[in-house]
Amino acid sequence: MKQALQSFICFFKNETVLCIAGLLALISAFFVTPSVAYLQYIDFRVLSLLFCLMLVVAGFQSIGLFGCLGSALLSKVHTTRQLTMVLSLLCFFSSMFITNDVALLTFVPFGIMILTMANLEKLLIPVIVLQTIAANLGSMFTPVGNPQNLYLASAFSIPAGTFLMRMLPLTALSLLLLAAAIFLLHAEPVDIPSAKAKHWPNFKETAVYLALFLICLGCVSHLIPYPLMLILVLAALCFVNRALFKNADYFLLLTFVFFFLFIGNTQRIPAVSDLLHRLIRGRELGAGILLSQCISNVPAAILLSGFTDQAIPLLYGVNIGGLGTLIASLASLISYRFYAGTEHTHTGRYMKIFTLYNIIFLIILAFAAWRFIA
Repeated sequence: MKQALQSFICFFKNETVLCIAGLLALISAFFVTPSVAYLQYIDFRVLSLLFCLMLVVAGFQSIGLFGCLGSALLSKVHTTRQLTMVLSLLCFFSSMFITNDVALLTFVPFGIMILTMANLEKLLIPVIVLQTIAANLGSMFTPVGNPQNLYLASAFSIPAGTFLMRMLPLTALSLLLLAAAIFLLHAEPVDIPSAKAKHWPNFKETAVYLALFLICLGCVSHLIPYPLMLILVLAALCFVNRALFKNADYFLLLTFVFFFLFIGNTQRIPAVSDLLHRLIRGRELGAGILLSQCISNVPAAILLSGFTDQAIPLLYGVNIGGLGTLIASLASLISYRFYAGTEHTHTGRYMKIFTLYNIIFLIILAFAAWRFIA
């Protein structure tokens, strides 16, 4: 019994958002009797897209494509400022296509390895913090950059071109702020130790994953039906690399399902639905930012989307809302765990610098977003 309780506590700590989503779905089921109608709540297109993108990006990771790209760029680095710029921009631009969490999973350990080899451990905190901010902000540019974008683009049927144009000003401003933060850092000469030469991935494997990624983008743009995309991706990976199926985040997919059920049931309770509509309408930007600080921006996007038809303010809110607290974007926890796993860590100092940078970026971008939608 005691062991089971400890296992549950451990699971709850690791998958808090999933547990909360499941509890909300269960509570809502007491007010709306479970029926076949529940299936209408679930956006199978979003789930299919998210699942396929997870698998394809895992495929790119498995062939070491991103590590090769990073190593090639670092061969041109001569100062600590250039090093910070390269490591941050790798996260910023790659997150637009491989999601913010995958960008951090790939390039934060890569950055830690490079800084340690160059005896630049003093730069670990500012570099990792800037990498985290870069991934969270770069990912907001595209519909496939993060789960909340993928969901909102589908839920509100936002064309890919419109999505990119509406997110471009905030993304450009984010890049300028990131560059400014990096240029404020002291520049010192640096000699990057040459690691073992990395061999670029096999062309055929790269071409297969690239083709599958383009199929996913075709589905995002509504050029390919999601059932066809799902069949093509799953069939191809069964032949190319079946091991990738264990790399998908099934708990995230289940979290989406639970939130779909909760929102669907809530919308069928008139008193609650009307109240939430009145509270959120016209306040999407602020609601997205504030709710993200408490439950992270992915569930905030799913919850708020059911009670407004204003897609762009909500899109701005939940993306900017990824800044702020450590849990505002769950991708930020990835970076923190990597840093906490290094030797001679100063987690208190990390949190202070992380919070300071995030608040500054959050305030500036929130004001800009408010002006864009005013």
